[in-house]
Amino acid sequence: MLKGSRLLTMTEQTENATRLARPLIRLAKLVGVATSYVGMSHDYHEIEDDVLVAVLKALGIDASNDEAIEQSMESILHERRSRLVAPTVLHTVGEPSTVLVNVGVLEVPQASITLEDGSEFTGTISYGAGDGSIHDLDDTFISTSSVILPKDLPAGYHTLHVRVGEHVQDATVISAPEKIKLLDDMKEGSLWGWMSQLYSIRSTGSWGVGDYEDLKTLLVEAKKKTGADFMLINPMHAAEPVPPLTPSPYLPISRRFVNFSYIRPESVPEYAMLSPKDKARVDELHAQVEPLNGDAQVIDRDSMWRAKMHALWIIFTSGRTAERQAQFGRYLADCGDELESYATWCLCYDKWGAPNGKPDNWERTFDRDSVEIRELRRRFPDTLEFYRWLEWVATEQLHAAQQAARAAGMKIGIIADMAVGVHPSGSDVWWNPERFAKGATVGAPPDMFNQQGQDWSQPPLNPIALERTGYKVYRDMVHGMFANAGAVRIDHILGLFRLWWIPEGRKATDGTYVYYDSDVMLGVLALEASRAGGVVVGEDLGVVPPYVSKSLSAHGILGCAVEWFEQFDGEFRAPSDWRPYALASVNTHDMPPAAGYLEYGHVKLREQLGLLSGPVEEFQASATAEHDAMLNMLVEEGYLDKAALDDEPASEDKIVDALYRGLKGSPCKLMAASIVDAVGERRTQNQPGTNNEYPNWRIPLADGKGNVVPLEGLFDNPRLQEIAAIMRG
Repeated sequence: MLKGSRLLTMTEQTENATRLARPLIRLAKLVGVATSYVGMSHDYHEIEDDVLVAVLKALGIDASNDEAIEQSMESILHERRSRLVAPTVLHTVGEPSTVLVNVGVLEVPQASITLEDGSEFTGTISYGAGDGSIHDLDDTFISTSSVILPKDLPAGYHTLHVRVGEHVQDATVISAPEKIKLLDDMKEGSLWGWMSQLYSIRSTGSWGVGDYEDLKTLLVEAKKKTGADFMLINPMHAAEPVPPLTPSPYLPISRRFVNFSYIRPESVPEYAMLSPKDKARVDELHAQVEPLNGDAQVIDRDSMWRAKMHALWIIFTSGRTAERQAQFGRYLADCGDELESYATWCLCYDKWGAPNGKPDNWERTFDRDSVEIRELRRRFPDTLEFYRWLEWVATEQLHAAQQAARAAGMKIGIIADMAVGVHPSGSDVWWNPERFAKGATVGAPPDMFNQQGQDWSQPPLNPIALERTGYKVYRDMVHGMFANAGAVRIDHILGLFRLWWIPEGRKATDGTYVYYDSDVMLGVLALEASRAGGVVVGEDLGVVPPYVSKSLSAHGILGCAVEWFEQFDGEFRAPSDWRPYALASVNTHDMPPAAGYLEYGHVKLREQLGLLSGPVEEFQASATAEHDAMLNMLVEEGYLDKAALDDEPASEDKIVDALYRGLKGSPCKLMAASIVDAVGERRTQNQPGTNNEYPNWRIPLADGKGNVVPLEGLFDNPRLQEIAAIMRG
């Protein structure tokens, strides 16, 4: 039983009329806060009052007592009825769209549209009836009329101007394609590629951690030597400016910008222009961390970055040509205030230390408008410019990797990974706190994989603020990712529909779902992907309501099919029965590689970290039954010869091969093979629900003997070539 919810019998699946009539329940539903939910095991829960009150408070809504609840409902309804039009409206290109407008009973609206490029829309805007509702607003009867956006309104982010009498109000129009079109090669067939955690791939040119130059090599070599058309990598979001660096790529400082610790100093154009003395200093710094490239046990981000940051400062202070400076200037102009937020946060961190959550810390004491912040920027202009420059160089190198992939013939290139949220003390939250809920974090309720639930420590975006601002922060983030990738994978895409909010100071079990306008957020994905000629993949594993899968498919967004998760009532589904609109893989970045999973690495790790809510023997028995069921499916479907199970020690490779033959036997439009499977790795690279307890800076890419597999020659590895041959079919 969850502490923050009331677990009811299996026959009860809805709230009764008495509960639904309660003011607190009505208020919660009015603003999209779930008051009940059905869990992964079809267990029905009703959320306790104290959790609802805390989540509403995080949204900025007072529900502390009966009087406050009534006042909050009245205020919300008054605001919605007194505005002419909602601040954000969605239009589907090629179809007329009806936009409700609040008007007096005898009033008629007038409307015009300013297009994204600043020109006026010259098409025909028509008007129609409303929804028939009438409300008494400040002793005036308010009804609704409608503005009808025509089907020929082009795709883009436009501004709708609505006038009723002397009252004028604007709304952001997100005009998006109905769905994302499949790439030509995916319409009648499928594409395949590799997936890897970039930080674990190292070459002789690396500084102890894989970098953007390694990524470029990975992409080009993967196409040249295996025929792959993409590389799915871990999130490349921005991190801290100085050590210690947060180990998890899924807890970024900002999702708007990229991680500059992945820069290859020698690939910065100015490196070639250094004086002999400065070049020698950079080369010496590289030599200091070069031994880290051979360490198979630890990825030492902090040592790497201390040396690399020093080298990059040398390159930065050497200056730039006029042409390069002009390019830098254009980049700064394009990024605007958003880059200032991240660069300023980096400067504060650099000079005043890491945010530590204490009341007197700079992150709690100062905000973007503080005199102290302006003074710090004035005192250290070179350091501030350095952080702007680092972001520019990092973006250039990531973009160059994607360009190299496409030049090599890859149909997609990079599949970028979008994390669910950001660090609670990061630049996104510090500079623009109004965008986020205050006093809540994002996570997940208990399920069979994480029996205690998960708290990811990330503050959720406030859905009310998103609507008020035309979803600009989300639009900019998606646009930035497609600028450097051929596809974007949305981690936990259910979060575009609903997120599990956990009130501050509570356990992961003591939360509830908060709903978002998924139509608008999916519309943004459709618009940006269509403009880029790209693909969107939504990680939709776990408890996914049927309407979510239906909506993703309607928008042309692929889901995920993980072989180990494609099961029902203890039996695995034949790969031939998987849905076509999916990215198929044997495992995920949150699981041990195939060989490690077969050895029950996930059981051992969860026991080690204390993530089990019951006896380990019970979980082990469940895992054993699962493995037996998988082997049975592989044998029954003809992917594995039963005799191979008794053929030691070759049976492990044969089972892994059978898993990939099963993958290839699916109708999925995208298929991903894991590099760690191809080199015999057994260790988990990432464990959700943890950070400092089990940071994923441990477990680099290594072969079964613990020796680092260098990037040089990686794609000549016999096992890798065997799996590639299976994927090519």
